Amino acid sequence: MTRRYCGDCQLCCKLLPVNGIDKPANTTCRFQKFHKGCTVYHTAEFPVECGLWNCRWLINDDASDLSRPDRSHYVLDILPDFITMEDNATGTKKNMTVVQVWIDPRYPEAHRDSALREWVARRAQDGIGTLVRTGSRDAFLLLAPPFCEDGQWHEIRTNINIVKPHSAKEIFDSMTGA
Repeated sequence: MTRRYCGDCQLCCKLLPVNGIDKPANTTCRFQKFHKGCTVYHTAEFPVECGLWNCRWLINDDASDLSRPDRSHYVLDILPDFITMEDNATGTKKNMTVVQVWIDPRYPEAHRDSALREWVARRAQDGIGTLVRTGSRDAFLLLAPPFCEDGQWHEIRTNINIVKPHSAKEIFDSMTGA
């Protein structure tokens, strides 16, 4: 894979929340300057969360067919998460690992990008769902055909309630079955 660079893309600085500096999702970071990037990058003010985070498009060779986030209007989050699903008939709960795709609210249909759908379908083959995030608490589950008996795409928009982000320990425990 050819090495990728952010260039003028700063969509993550807008879409993702950064708790350490009280930056909500879908607001431009106070440290982000147009065509300049982060004004506190590699300084003492640089948020720890930002230093630990990376864009999947930037570093994942399996995202090579996707457009840069500022052109596709979505950011692929490198950090996995999980959702808990409940079987209505039995009441049993099961966690599903999900990748997070943060969508620019000005482009609510960006998740329909055919290249993104192919990328999501590859995750589904490994049993990983996709949580399309439209804000800190707003999201829907995008299920690719490998998950669905009818072989179709499904957008589950009900009963997705994100009260607070999962901790790193909760995510680890979910992924390892602890």
